[in-house]
Amino acid sequence: MSRRRIGLLGGTFDPIHIGHLALARAARDVFRLDEVRLMPTGRSWQKNHAAASAAQRLAMVDLAIGRQAGLVSDARETLRTGATYTVETLAEMRAELGPEPAIVLLMGSDQLRNLASWHRYQELLKHAHIACTQRERVSLQNLPEPVEALLAAHGRDSLPDQAAGSIVFFVMPPVPVSATVLRERLARGERPEELVPRPVLDYIDSHRLYGPATEH
Repeated sequence: MSRRRIGLLGGTFDPIHIGHLALARAARDVFRLDEVRLMPTGRSWQKNHAAASAAQRLAMVDLAIGRQAGLVSDARETLRTGATYTVETLAEMRAELGPEPAIVLLMGSDQLRNLASWHRYQELLKHAHIACTQRERVSLQNLPEPVEALLAAHGRDSLPDQAAGSIVFFVMPPVPVSATVLRERLARGERPEELVPRPVLDYIDSHRLYGPATEH
């Protein structure tokens, strides 16, 4: 396989936790990705303001990644002003990488179910593949009609040797973690080392993040 494969995992990462890292590693291994870029959102148009700043969330991603093979951070969305749209990020990446490398947009089943609400969602597959895994108890059955239509047209059993255009699925070990519950535990002063890498917890402590005053 000569075509370079770049995975992209976006998210608020407020904070990054073991579920995010497990998804990135599973996709890296299943699809033989050359790298997975973990990309914190700047100001997401679909979510409330994050408790940590964009710079802080990026710093926590870097700490969580450490020296894990094939995992890197991408700061581009944290540097933007205004709302952040995935389709624009993918178009920007495609312009930078050129037509040959495969871009694989990674997501959980909760995001796939919500895909038709994304800005210009029909254009995502012009720039990238989509690879989805089931997240916690969010089913991949009985998806909304527009998503089912995309699957009918673009669904594949395996990732093809193409730069973009397909929807595929992969399996990862279940990692039950709720970001909301996690922030609640942090607000109570807990250090859930089973859910958050220790360097990230140290950063949270030193910057006094997710305390009662910042809980959302």
